[in-house]
Amino acid sequence: FFLQCAEQLPHKIPLYGTLIGLLNLEDEDFVKKIVENTQNSFQDALDSGNSDRIRILMRFLTALMCSKVLQPASLVVVFETLLSSAAITVDEEKGNPSWQARADFYVICILSCLPWGGAELAEQVPEEIERVLVGVQAYLSIRRHTSDSGLSFFEDDESGGDIEKDFLEDLWERIQVLSNNGWKVESVPRPHLSFEAQLVAGKSHEFGPISCPEQPELPSTISAVAYGKQKHEAELKYPQRTRRLNIFPASKTEDLQPIDRFVVEEYLLDVLLFFNGCRKECASFMVGLPVPFRYEYLMAETIFSQLLLLPHPPFKPIYYTLVIMDLCKALPGAFPAVVAGAVRALFDKIADLDMECRTRLILWFSHHLSNFQFIWPWEEWAYVLDLPKWAPQRVFVQEILEREVRLSYWDKIKQSIENAPALEELLPPKGGPNFKYSGVDGQEKSEQEQALSAELSNKVKGRQSASDIIVWIEENVYPTHGLEVTLSVVVQTLLDIGSKSFTHLITVLERYGQVMAKLCSDQDKQVMLIAEVGSYWKNNAQMTAIAIDRMMGYRLVSNLAIVRWVFSPENIEQFHLSDRPWEVLRNAISKTYNRITDLRKEISSLKKGVISAEEAASKANADLEAAESKLTLVEGEPVLGENPAKLKHLKSVAEKAKEEEESMHDSLQTKEALLARALDENEVLFLSLYKNFSTVLMERLPDASSDATLQSLKSVHGDSMAVDLEEPSTMEVDDENGMPKKSQSNGGKATNTYNVREKEQWCLSTLGYVKAFSRQYASEIWPHIEKLDAEVFTGDAHPLFRKAVYSGLRRLSNEL
Repeated sequence: FFLQCAEQLPHKIPLYGTLIGLLNLEDEDFVKKIVENTQNSFQDALDSGNSDRIRILMRFLTALMCSKVLQPASLVVVFETLLSSAAITVDEEKGNPSWQARADFYVICILSCLPWGGAELAEQVPEEIERVLVGVQAYLSIRRHTSDSGLSFFEDDESGGDIEKDFLEDLWERIQVLSNNGWKVESVPRPHLSFEAQLVAGKSHEFGPISCPEQPELPSTISAVAYGKQKHEAELKYPQRTRRLNIFPASKTEDLQPIDRFVVEEYLLDVLLFFNGCRKECASFMVGLPVPFRYEYLMAETIFSQLLLLPHPPFKPIYYTLVIMDLCKALPGAFPAVVAGAVRALFDKIADLDMECRTRLILWFSHHLSNFQFIWPWEEWAYVLDLPKWAPQRVFVQEILEREVRLSYWDKIKQSIENAPALEELLPPKGGPNFKYSGVDGQEKSEQEQALSAELSNKVKGRQSASDIIVWIEENVYPTHGLEVTLSVVVQTLLDIGSKSFTHLITVLERYGQVMAKLCSDQDKQVMLIAEVGSYWKNNAQMTAIAIDRMMGYRLVSNLAIVRWVFSPENIEQFHLSDRPWEVLRNAISKTYNRITDLRKEISSLKKGVISAEEAASKANADLEAAESKLTLVEGEPVLGENPAKLKHLKSVAEKAKEEEESMHDSLQTKEALLARALDENEVLFLSLYKNFSTVLMERLPDASSDATLQSLKSVHGDSMAVDLEEPSTMEVDDENGMPKKSQSNGGKATNTYNVREKEQWCLSTLGYVKAFSRQYASEIWPHIEKLDAEVFTGDAHPLFRKAVYSGLRRLSNEL
């Protein structure tokens, strides 16, 4: 129970440590058991690579040391064991440097204990702790600096990407400042000091030895690809816990000591970790941390850093949405203004924000507003109408409004922007479906086609079967009117019948999906089918995405057909103006990825089932053989030494167990064959996706021989009126009401013009999406990297395209 408390409320660990120290005075055996249990849990966490448990149990051990329960020397041995493992891992000769993520994690764990126990260690074992710090310094000198390339929130200028300190280097600097300040930390409570006189009398226990798991073997052939794959695996298992998102000016948090910022971030992240699913308790603990200063700004930055964390947030984005809402309600006088300030600051830097982060911010903000009556001072952002239609701030506002309409209805959202009525121009079209055969614009369509549509509609209303309708099409429609008209009439009419609601759509697809499948048997026809869906729902991006997603679910269209449709000329022109084609593409790749994930889970479960079935069959055979061995021969005839009925029963059990074992093996083989086929299809999907990306980018990017960078794309049209996107004043937020200090009418010069030309913006947006897709599906892309290297990422590919892919996959430049 003590361990559970320590693991689930880590910000209270000093209290639990003190309590256990006092218990140690009364019942040494009980406390000895706590220490032994902690050691077993810690070793299990190391063996399984449970990074959160390792980190928190080390903090718990530090608190036990402060309360005289654990000998300081024992804690130092734990530190040195981890440090030794880390140093071996990054050693070029003895270790496996591709697993540096684990080595870094171990060293971060050591350093992150010091705010909780550095003062005691420096006082009781000064030489030993100095030896540990020298070891950390030595480790830092041999490890590789880790670049945030591909994982930073903002698109930085490539020239200075690697200069900033990485997380471990930054923490080491904070610990050095702490050491120079005499290990004084305001944000860590020290209740054991009140009981120091009593605690000294307790017996200090030893902590048993622990061992770190061996790093994985180096691949037999050392290559850049093999290194990259192992590095990716290591970073998945030991991800960096947070990346600092510095939204607010330093003045908002400058009173904090460097180490206090780290400690409060740890508290907040721990609460988010252990109260995932309990939003009210999470918000309650977040506002009641044991620190003597206000931290609303730091809390907002930490939550947003998790919501926007790349490659994936630790939890579903909806969790952070709910926590932010509950914090706004828990701190109504302070937190809403801080959140509004964060939104304004991010909005001012939206042109530099990573594409994936931009999408998450849009989804979060629209959902957040929907829980607060859609109230926002839109007049502040009305100036975006003066910007070109491809300007990121204008597109951002447009996408927010489109998502709000999905969460409410068109008239309600129009009413919510009454303070800036001109923004109605950015609302999605109010019109419903765009049915070709409605008769409203019947002049364009022949009466014959309208008659066919009406006839099909009557057949569906008359509950005719799919096979009857297929016969009618094959005999009466297709021979006379040809493919295009037939496909258009059938798809448009069926979509119209299913247009009232999601349920209607699904019912139509379930009943008459075969009709579409029969008509669209190959990829070319499936692309035509998707185009008809896009045409019918051209006024409703949500229904377009849902209809195509459902059709893929019912295998009426393939993911390759969807990729081809997304890269059709009409959609390519929308890449920088709307999320519509990207949403369809994301859904298609995610659905493919989810199918593979489900198959892997089923195979894992079946493998366990096979083992159980084999054990059951083996036991049944053993029982049967034991019974048969009791048969005796008299004059050459067997005589039963066992009850005949029992023997018969054992034979039956053995046969059933054998059948069950064979059945499980068959199921496993079937699923493994399905997975192999799915992985092959996945390879074809990514080849198609990247070939399309490469082709369209090559047509529009500047000549590959020129020294093109992302920054140069932004400054192609730079002149005396160029935008200063990094202007610090854009980040200033007034303390009282969260309103920007600069002119609120149009945002001043930093936001009133956008001088990147359309072609360059198209390239910037598309490259941003290339990076986002590569990062999001990196685990599925790495197994096929050799094929992609050979066929797509060759020397012919544009350097900026290749750089975007490699950045998403976290392939370092010296691995290329």
